[in-house]
Amino acid sequence: MKRRTNKAKGVLLVAFLVFAIVVGLLVLRKYRTASQPAQVAPQTEQAPDTRVVTLFFGNEEGSGLAREGREIAVEDTADDMVASVVDELVVGPLGSLAPSLPTNARVLGAHLKGDVAEVDFSHELVEGLPEGSSAEMTAVYSVVDTVAANFPQVKGVQFLIDGKPVKEFKGHLDLSAPIPPDFTLEKK
Repeated sequence: MKRRTNKAKGVLLVAFLVFAIVVGLLVLRKYRTASQPAQVAPQTEQAPDTRVVTLFFGNEEGSGLAREGREIAVEDTADDMVASVVDELVVGPLGSLAPSLPTNARVLGAHLKGDVAEVDFSHELVEGLPEGSSAEMTAVYSVVDTVAANFPQVKGVQFLIDGKPVKEFKGHLDLSAPIPPDFTLEKK
């Protein structure tokens, strides 16, 4: 019998030692976690707000306008948003559509005045436009329809070149007054 009690005492002692080691490790782990400085997750740069806009470029056949969607960053003011949208027209289409504005043209600014958007281009717009009424019409209405489609409050676009109102680009369209949109030029 004595042998059994010694064996039971040994098992009990081993179980107690295992229990003491496990508790000791848990306490040590808790102490280390509590004494370490909290790790702050690195801040990730937040992507700017974006907006999907509709741009009008020359269609593949050259007989009208066609839409292309594009995602652009949201600007602080409506004037800056109009300028950014028209800037995307200058960049040109990403797909198979035809550019409507010369790539060297620059948008100098845009201003909303009631229901009219004034869009100011550099002189390279006029200089870079190909001759012919269809090229002029495509350029003018790609800007007008793009602005009107993305800013429903706009009922017309007034063109400026280097800050001054312009009467015409190449002599085919009268630009002395704001041009209203004409979505009938869109060919699907």
